[in-house]
Amino acid sequence: MLLSGCTVVGDHFNSLTLDRPLNLQKSHNGFYYVNGTPTDCVHLAVTGMLDVMPDMIISGINQGANMGDDTIYSGTVAAATEGFLLGIPSIAVSLVNASRGNYLTAARVAADMVSHFRENEIQSPVLLNINVPDIEYHQLKGIEVTRLGRRHKAEPVIKSQSPRGEVMYWVGAAGPAQDAGKGTDFYATQNDRVSVTPLQIDLTRYDQLDFIARWLDNQAPVMFK
Repeated sequence: MLLSGCTVVGDHFNSLTLDRPLNLQKSHNGFYYVNGTPTDCVHLAVTGMLDVMPDMIISGINQGANMGDDTIYSGTVAAATEGFLLGIPSIAVSLVNASRGNYLTAARVAADMVSHFRENEIQSPVLLNINVPDIEYHQLKGIEVTRLGRRHKAEPVIKSQSPRGEVMYWVGAAGPAQDAGKGTDFYATQNDRVSVTPLQIDLTRYDQLDFIARWLDNQAPVMFK
């Protein structure tokens, strides 16, 4: 089954629409679309539309990379995350840069992953973030398990003015890669390799638990006197 949003949404990470009902439509090609976020699409399909639980959720193909910090904002990753939260193995697929439009390469990689999953099923749900270089399939130099890299901070907002004289701001471009060394998603795709990054939901900074506990103990007499 294919279900998509009716508009391009790239900044609604794990956003569920709770302030209005969702309107489901069927396209002439048999695909469904909904006036909601990518997360809405997965949630609606799995919890209300499908008679059976899907074996896998595939989100994408995204036009452009979802590497490093991008994953925090990505609607593509968000949809896959929702599938993972619902107990279904899920993958997010993105075509890096996408200026040359090699979507068939990304589609073949996604199909390869599905075939491999069917032949080598993983018992526990997994959440995989896959980034595919924008080159021909035969030019790929392999596949690599990676960690998320890191970008420099984003470029400043761009101030402009509407025809009515109203001040407007455009969010600036994403920052360039900062942590792009060997083992990162940036490094793999720059070297024509498919990047596969296992993701997790737990955002706890475990190495700071004791430090923050001591810091709060020192502040408690002042904060709660």
